[in-house]
Amino acid sequence: VQLQASGGGLVQAGGSLGLSCAASGSILSIYDMGWYRQAPGKQRELVATITSGGATNYADSVKGRFTISRDNAKNTVYLQMRSLRPEDTAVYYCNADLRVLGGRRPYWGKGTLVTVSS
Repeated sequence: VQLQASGGGLVQAGGSLGLSCAASGSILSIYDMGWYRQAPGKQRELVATITSGGATNYADSVKGRFTISRDNAKNTVYLQMRSLRPEDTAVYYCNADLRVLGGRRPYWGKGTLVTVSS
């Protein structure tokens, strides 16, 4: 079982960028999915989460600029980021609460770097 994230890169302030993260392997069920980020010298923080039913939750710092969505048929979660700011620069990690053969627990992707230049 793994989470594979893609879509990071370098963008200018005010620009947009999209991330995606696909879960693969022997997955029985996927519950909440989400994105977290960790900026240099800071702790990992929640960016946004989405339930299997589509209910979303956002950090105050990204409300109105970021949109999380998911495609349950593809086991994929997306993060569309708009109006990016230099302070959004971080490594972005996807997270998913999965039920696999051995039980239910959270899984993390390896992270993808987003750099916003001023």
